[in-house]
Amino acid sequence: MKADVTTVPADLQLALDRLTEALAAIGSGDPAPYAALWPDREDVTLFGAWGPTERGHADVTRTFNWVASRFSGGPIVPEHEVVHVDGDLAVTVGRERATLRVDGGEPGPMVLRVTHVLRRIDGEWWVVHRHADYPPTDPRRQ
Repeated sequence: MKADVTTVPADLQLALDRLTEALAAIGSGDPAPYAALWPDREDVTLFGAWGPTERGHADVTRTFNWVASRFSGGPIVPEHEVVHVDGDLAVTVGRERATLRVDGGEPGPMVLRVTHVLRRIDGEWWVVHRHADYPPTDPRRQ
C-alpha cells in the first residue's frame, strides 16, 4: 500500500521520492545516494536489519557502504504504509521489497519492515533514523 500523497506535504514527498531513488541505488550496490540523505550529525542513528546499530554520520554511512557492497541486482522498493508528519518531524512505516543478489549469490526475495524518521533541518528534509528488521513468522497463523 502506498501513502496517500495528497496528505503528504510536497516538500516531504520530494524527500520520499529521493529516498525511493536512493534505495534503488543501494540495491544495485551504490550507497552514495542513500548516504547523501543523512545529515552530517552525531545524533543520526541506524538499527540495521543485519544487526549493526550505529550512531553518528561516519559510522552510519560506513555501514551503508558495507551493506551496498553485498548487494547487486536491486532495486529495493519502499512501500510506505503510514506517513505521519508533525511540524519538522516525519515518520514512515512500511516495508521494503526487492529481488536481489547478496554476496554474489542467486537472486532472491528480500522483505524488510522499515521505519524511517525524517527531520526538517534548515528547510530541508533529512533522514535521521532507520530501523529495519526481517518480519518474524506470526505465531497466530501457525
